[in-house]
Amino acid sequence: MDGKKQLSPEARLKLVKRLKLTRKSKPTRRIWIPKPGTQEKRPLGIPTIDDRALQSLVKLVLEPEWEAKFEPNSYGFRPGRSTHDAIGAIFDAIKHKSKYVLDADIAKCFDRIDHSKLLAKLNTSPTLRRQIRAWLKSGVIDDKKLFPTKEGTPQGGICSPLLANIALHGMEQRIKQAFPKKEKRIKGKRTYINPAHLIRFADDFVVLHEDLEVVKQCQKIISEWLKELGLELKPSKTRISHTLHQHDGNKGFKFLGFSIRQFPVGKYQSGKNTNGEQLGFKTLIKPSKDNIKEHRKKIKRIINVHKASTQLKLIDELNPIITGWSKYFSTVVSSDAYSLLNNWMYQQLRNWAVHRHPHKSQYWISNKYWLIDKGNGWRFAANDKDSIKKISLHSETSIVRHIKVQGNKSPFDGDWVYWSKRMGQHPEANKRISLLLKKQKGKCPHCELYFKEDDLMEIDHIIPRSQGGKDEYSNFQLLHRHCHDEKTAVDLAAKEACVTSTKILRSRMK
Repeated sequence: MDGKKQLSPEARLKLVKRLKLTRKSKPTRRIWIPKPGTQEKRPLGIPTIDDRALQSLVKLVLEPEWEAKFEPNSYGFRPGRSTHDAIGAIFDAIKHKSKYVLDADIAKCFDRIDHSKLLAKLNTSPTLRRQIRAWLKSGVIDDKKLFPTKEGTPQGGICSPLLANIALHGMEQRIKQAFPKKEKRIKGKRTYINPAHLIRFADDFVVLHEDLEVVKQCQKIISEWLKELGLELKPSKTRISHTLHQHDGNKGFKFLGFSIRQFPVGKYQSGKNTNGEQLGFKTLIKPSKDNIKEHRKKIKRIINVHKASTQLKLIDELNPIITGWSKYFSTVVSSDAYSLLNNWMYQQLRNWAVHRHPHKSQYWISNKYWLIDKGNGWRFAANDKDSIKKISLHSETSIVRHIKVQGNKSPFDGDWVYWSKRMGQHPEANKRISLLLKKQKGKCPHCELYFKEDDLMEIDHIIPRSQGGKDEYSNFQLLHRHCHDEKTAVDLAAKEACVTSTKILRSRMK
């Protein structure tokens, strides 16, 4: 709106002095961006640089408070949480029992949130409340025309994701109140009726329960709860299915790009429940077919755009797309998808090469664009000065299971050991210690015990410097202080023994 997209260092220093809660705000600039996989467009409201800087400060104030309040199964737009945590929560909820699923989406969530309800739920100081209200009511400029904003939080604002999470806070608790975990006795044995699970990522959520009627009632309860905020479920993206059996033509469900489904299997492939009983099915989470299709379109589009480009340019464009997509799905059952995509990509690259040289033989084309990769056969690759640049393969990404974030844990709770282990960084921890905690998965390699917050830790050289060990990251390990003392004593004893044996050997040689 103010015609600025970046500031010089001098302008930033001046901006700092202007950052005050003035209860005023300039209108946002509206632009429209396409929604992936649909013909619809999503409106973004871009605030001025001054408003963005001030919103960042307000977020720093509000976020720690609300992170202590947010529900455990809310994962979207929260620090230290990701889509993989939401998928992990779904897997934990269905791994021992097949269930009905309400897969739902809130229609235009960011654009329709009731301002008065949001501000009442925010329940903050009058000064902050008035400033946030000014941002919500600032209006938007679209095609040089000013439009008032009577509802919603503008997508594109720094505070908008946090405000949306605050507005939707309480949905999970409402479902738990309606369908809690209950104890009952069957033939004298104590059993439990499982609660309904609601798992939410921003405005997308699922409700899981083994009883169809419970799931239908949850849908009704959520619709009424959302109505109070001025929101409603999107009919085209709301459906009920079952993880194992077919229901209304649906089997399994898709969430955040993943396909989640259970398959009947024999006793040798079946898992067991907590009582050691055969389940008769296996839960598989894979990349969804729609997501694979979109990924193929993206790769094909890049190849078509670079028909006249050099091989190095094509490889540079494709590698980040292939690696990024593969890493996103590296926590689930993706090996088959990776293999099929590798084969498909080979054909696309072959067509690209043939298009460039229509009169050359297949043998000539193979020798020009494919090189022998030791132990891995032929690889689409090119000479880049003194090195060889290869195309990335989907199957090169290792499948590593994601460890879900614990319940109500938050990066603001002071447990720097836990968050260093997960993220490799924490403001209260030394960067080198944080990286070593992540590398060692929070465990001391000497005693094999997990580090705790109050433990005394020291960085040790795996190969001591006195024995030629280098002062580099690969030669570091994090140990408890007493473990470090024990290892140092062993290293010194080994060094003395080595020196003594060397002296004896020399004397005998004399």
